[in-house]
Amino acid sequence: MHLNIFKPNGGLVTILKNRIRWFHSLQWKLILSYSLISLCPLFIFSWLMLNTMENYFKNDRGKSLLTDANIISVNISKGNFMNSNRLQFDNELESKSNDGGYRIIVLDNMGTVVNDSNKTDIGKTYIIPEVIDTFNKKDHTSLRKKERRLYTSASILNAQSEKIGVVLIVSSAEEIFLAIEQIEQKLFFLMLFTCLIILGFVLFISNLIMDPLKKTLLVIKKMTAGQLDQRIIIKNHDEFAHLAFSFNKLTDKLEQIENAREEFVSNVSHELKTPLSAIKVLSESMLTDRNTPIEIYREFLGDINSEIDRMTNIVNDLLTLVKLDKKRFPLNIRETNLNNMLENIIKRLMPLADKKNIEIEFTHKKNIILQADEMKLSLAISNLIDNGIKYTQSGGKIKINTDSDENFAFITIQDNGVGISRDEQNKIFERFYRIDKTRDRETGGTGLGLSITHSAITMHNGKIELTSEEGLGTTFYITLPIDPTKNTESL
Repeated sequence: MHLNIFKPNGGLVTILKNRIRWFHSLQWKLILSYSLISLCPLFIFSWLMLNTMENYFKNDRGKSLLTDANIISVNISKGNFMNSNRLQFDNELESKSNDGGYRIIVLDNMGTVVNDSNKTDIGKTYIIPEVIDTFNKKDHTSLRKKERRLYTSASILNAQSEKIGVVLIVSSAEEIFLAIEQIEQKLFFLMLFTCLIILGFVLFISNLIMDPLKKTLLVIKKMTAGQLDQRIIIKNHDEFAHLAFSFNKLTDKLEQIENAREEFVSNVSHELKTPLSAIKVLSESMLTDRNTPIEIYREFLGDINSEIDRMTNIVNDLLTLVKLDKKRFPLNIRETNLNNMLENIIKRLMPLADKKNIEIEFTHKKNIILQADEMKLSLAISNLIDNGIKYTQSGGKIKINTDSDENFAFITIQDNGVGISRDEQNKIFERFYRIDKTRDRETGGTGLGLSITHSAITMHNGKIELTSEEGLGTTFYITLPIDPTKNTESL
């Protein structure tokens, strides 16, 4: 036995899903909101106007009928028609009914019909709101829409001003409803035309608002797919333009980060490829030539060991940078004596300076205590002094100076080494950037030291700048907040 299960058409399901999704969209919400805001007052105004016109026609016609009802009531009281003169009473009602074109019903104080111009309801009891209201309060006029009739009632008073009956006039209200229907018809077309204009205007405004958002969403989708070269075209000067401008700046930043990442991967590959290639060449030489003297083996192994050390330095520096970038290496903030820290760094690096006969001069005007991670800050400054020693000729000099104000500490590190060209000064903090591609390999550098320095100082909410001239030396200026956890003046 086979059970056939109905499966909806895929295209229809897709269309329904898209419709449902569209109803949940921001544009639909804008259209609905603006339409309600615009059309609700129009509908309320139309309803009030129709009610006003209806009341106007009812009151206008009701005044005339009420006057006639009061006249009939007075005549009935004067002629004592409630008790005698029956024939004259009938003639009077018939004549008045024919003249007015309406039906006249006379009731006693018990609600019983005493006389009727149609002669159909005599003897019946009328318990209707118009009669009850007239007995309890005052003369009354009401419009019955279902019957399309106007009911007007007036009380009959005797000589003692006592209510002894009611005169009820029932008149056709067809002319009132015809007039109202004509007004309704014209108002309907006017409202339809107005609604179309409002809906068209709402659609135009919603598209005007949503178009920049849709373009932004399209750009975001393309960026999500990896197309980072996308930009939003800015045409206006409103908030959406500011949003697009900020988004484009963010996109520029993301593209820069992606380019930096690609360049970083390329540089890492290149830096690791060089020692790996050297190790492979040396090892292959040792394997293929079995008659190589022991001294050559030792030399090759020494070269291999040096290349491994270089790779280890690169990997260690990379790990340090990754930790600094991802904040996985949090600051261990504590009270730090800046001058003592610098003296310890100089003492540690002094053997390197002595080998090249380089003098290190350290001056400070005051004792500086700041809140910092001494290990990371020491690493950053050590890289600067170490670079100064490496790239200063024998017999040169390095000057280190510290100072401070109420909020910041200032460190100046100056050497009279080879210097940096003006075109390259903005690039030296980039990873693996070398001014001379062979110089760092000769000195054992990885091209990451200044990047580590920049990251460590930035983590302290500080900044580092430099001035340099080729052949005359380089000066680094470091500014550090006394307490990086507090809000200080902008750097």
